[in-house]
Amino acid sequence: MKKTIAAATIGAASLLTAGGLFLSSYTMNGTRQTLEEALQWQRDHYDLSWFDRLETESYLVPSYDGYELHCLLCRCPEESNRYVILTHGYTDNRYGALKYARLYLDKGFHCILYDLRGHGENAPTFCTYSIREGKDLYEIIKDSYSRYGAEITLGLHGESLGAASTIAALQYGPQVAFAVADCPFADIENVLRTRAPAPAVGWASLWAKLRYGYAFSEMRPIDALKNSQVPLLLLHGAADNFISPENSRRLYQAAQGPKELHLIPGAGHAQSVLTAPEKYAAIVHAFLEKLSMNQSE
Repeated sequence: MKKTIAAATIGAASLLTAGGLFLSSYTMNGTRQTLEEALQWQRDHYDLSWFDRLETESYLVPSYDGYELHCLLCRCPEESNRYVILTHGYTDNRYGALKYARLYLDKGFHCILYDLRGHGENAPTFCTYSIREGKDLYEIIKDSYSRYGAEITLGLHGESLGAASTIAALQYGPQVAFAVADCPFADIENVLRTRAPAPAVGWASLWAKLRYGYAFSEMRPIDALKNSQVPLLLLHGAADNFISPENSRRLYQAAQGPKELHLIPGAGHAQSVLTAPEKYAAIVHAFLEKLSMNQSE
């Protein structure tokens, strides 16, 4: 009997270890889309003829550790000192943010698209779910002020991992006018626990720390909101079964500055802008107009 119990215990521990090792590797190193695949997906889902007519400029921004980030400026046709940095989701690349660009181009914003660390044209590396990514975004914020002028109006808009990274960047004190976060996660562990048992997630977090230097338990963009007063607009698909809308509710509660939360009926993960494009645009534009009114008072 003792041998049977010992064997069962060892077997269970082995399964948890193996499962944790696999989950850490799979989570940190998902397959990325190519630029061509991402652009084709966008073309298959909506009209991109406006993008083909835009004046664009590619450039590189060195991050805090020397890692190079590929960026693309999409110029608004009219003269403007308004800019927004658009951050795509996990496994996607800068072209994945195009579905949000038109919202801002129509309001006179130049759009800065870029590849998240380990995505697009950037050098391959693992994902830290907002830790390094938030620091990268902060470097792009600083570069944008240096490149386009200290007097510009600069905002942020991110989707999924890009939304979490947008929120994480706020802890570094960037002087941005606003942040829009679409389907963000408050912490990555709650997302993983919807796909694997809590003990396996715990083991995976340990393995992630040992193998990559970052534990899942440290990947908590919600903590970045403790001292931020940046106006925050949260949008989330009400039918999102990948990252629960509860994440946006938690982030809304944690936000210290002006804030709004909108759930889009019937929208799945990262689908709000495609499910209800007019409603989505109205929410974003009303948020921007409200900020403009506040700034003029």
